[in-house]
Amino acid sequence: MGYTFAGLPLHVLLVHAVIVLTPLLALALIVIAAWPAARRILWLPVLIAAALLLPLGLLTIEAGKWLEVRVPPAPLIQAHTAQGEDIVPWLIALLVIAVVIAAWAVVEIVAARRAEDSAGTGLGRGIRVIVSVILTVAALAIAVGSTWTLVRIGEAGTRAVWEGSFSDEPLEP
Repeated sequence: MGYTFAGLPLHVLLVHAVIVLTPLLALALIVIAAWPAARRILWLPVLIAAALLLPLGLLTIEAGKWLEVRVPPAPLIQAHTAQGEDIVPWLIALLVIAVVIAAWAVVEIVAARRAEDSAGTGLGRGIRVIVSVILTVAALAIAVGSTWTLVRIGEAGTRAVWEGSFSDEPLEP
C-alpha cells in the first residue's frame, strides 16, 4: 500500500490530525468526567472520537514507517521513529477511560430515569461525587501523559525535518 495523498507522504498530513485531536479529546474527557451535565450530553460523541483516534494514530505510525524507508537515513529520523509507537498505550488509555466514562454516564442516565419513575432518589450524591472525582483524576493523568508523549514525539519529528535546514537570517532572492 502506498501511503501518499496528492503527492505528499500521508504521514505528514495525518500527524497534524493526531497532534490536534489527542489533546482535544483528552480535554473533552476531563470535562465530561468532571461535569455531570456535559457527561449526559457529550459521552457518545467523545466515545466515538476516542474510538476513531486510536486507528488514526495507528495509521499515522504505519505511514511514518513507510516514509522512514523512503528518506535518507539520519539519526534524528531514527530517534523520531523509535518514539512514534510510544503514543499507542496512551491512545488505548484514552479509549479505555472514554468507555468507562460513557458507561458511568449510561448508569447515571438510567438511575435518574428510574428515580423519576419511582419517585426515588436514584444514585446517592456521595457515590456520584466519588466516581466523578476518580474519573476526573484518571482522565487528567491520561491527558497529561498522552500530551507529554505527543510533544516528545512531535519535537523529535520537527527536529528531524527542520534542524539545520533553514537560515536564521532571511535569504536574499
